[in-house]
Amino acid sequence: MKEFQRKQLLERVNREGATIGSTIPDEIAVQGETLDLQEFVFEIKRRDTVPAGERERVDQAKRNLRRERIERLELIEENEVSYEEGEELVESIIGIDRALNALEQLQPVDLEQESKVQEAADKKRWMTFLNKALGRDSDRKGIRR
Repeated sequence: MKEFQRKQLLERVNREGATIGSTIPDEIAVQGETLDLQEFVFEIKRRDTVPAGERERVDQAKRNLRRERIERLELIEENEVSYEEGEELVESIIGIDRALNALEQLQPVDLEQESKVQEAADKKRWMTFLNKALGRDSDRKGIRR
């Protein structure tokens, strides 16, 4: 695979909103075992709360999915696959991300922490906008022209 193709694939994986419109794979090989991923996610999400006995199973699945995601991403980053294989890996990584997003939503959200994160992101976007609007060079880190 050519360098620009590898960069395109990596950009697709890391794009904000990459999981929008994507589907969770029916099955996926995770850590050498086949997991009926879509069925697992929908089974867990059907319940309003996750029973204590299932919590460990969900946490283990999330850890395994994260590990698998990293391994697949490294195959693309290290250019060890063809472009066609890379495209398949990208689709599977996005599917893993979709499943992880669905499973993460099951956990109680710390509203105070989430509010702080959103506020920091808003400030960063505002400062970026202001710097661009005022013609400041982002490489110069606030030094005025």
